[in-house]
Amino acid sequence: MIRCGRAWRAQAGKSQIDMIKKALEKVMSEDMSEIWTVLNNEEKRRIIDSFVIHNFKKNQMIYAEGEEPEYLWCLLQGKVKKFKDGVGGRVQILRLIRSVQYFGYRAYFANERYNSSAAAFEPSTVGTLPMTLVKDMINNNRKLAWFFIHELSRNLGGSDTKIVNLTQKHIRGRLAEALIVLSDHYGFEDDNMTLKIYMAREDLANLSNMTTSNAIRTLSGFVAEKLITVDGRRIRILDEPQLRKISKYG
Repeated sequence: MIRCGRAWRAQAGKSQIDMIKKALEKVMSEDMSEIWTVLNNEEKRRIIDSFVIHNFKKNQMIYAEGEEPEYLWCLLQGKVKKFKDGVGGRVQILRLIRSVQYFGYRAYFANERYNSSAAAFEPSTVGTLPMTLVKDMINNNRKLAWFFIHELSRNLGGSDTKIVNLTQKHIRGRLAEALIVLSDHYGFEDDNMTLKIYMAREDLANLSNMTTSNAIRTLSGFVAEKLITVDGRRIRILDEPQLRKISKYG
């Protein structure tokens, strides 16, 4: 964990503090530039003083449903999934977070507890800021307020689209949609075909709102149609236009 708060500075030497501050400034200016560019110098100083970097292991919980929201989370490196436990122990993956995206703040603005959980999908680095600080800066910075309005609106639009996909599309359409979302979010490896995220069949099923057996069967159908190839958790997309067509028409 890397931090540069007042309590920590009281225990550290000047050279160590300067090193940490420079590292944090680099993270903020490069990885969180959308927020950094709308802040004045005093706001930037306050953020550096409060910013904390956490490292999470694969599958480690970041926050749990029912907890009080305290932080703005920003994924700096890795992959994070937001999910909700459903009926009969089934899990629904609501959203996959990619670098650099912010999450975990909606519940604070709504004066609610978290209504879903978040966990690291792979080893991940996440930065946090206290929501009390974010709220205070929003009250005094119109550009920052508009940034969060834009983020919330974009996420709401994505949620609306997902609801339509899950309720109106058949199994093939839902799984094709999941593969397209993964390619749009994370891209491909150097061959421009292999998805840059390796998902277990159960995770694909949870993302597509289907049973694991249906996910396996549908993947096998896509392989037989030469739309994809599957090697363990590695999926290569051979015919993206046809997958998008299946996704669109369900």
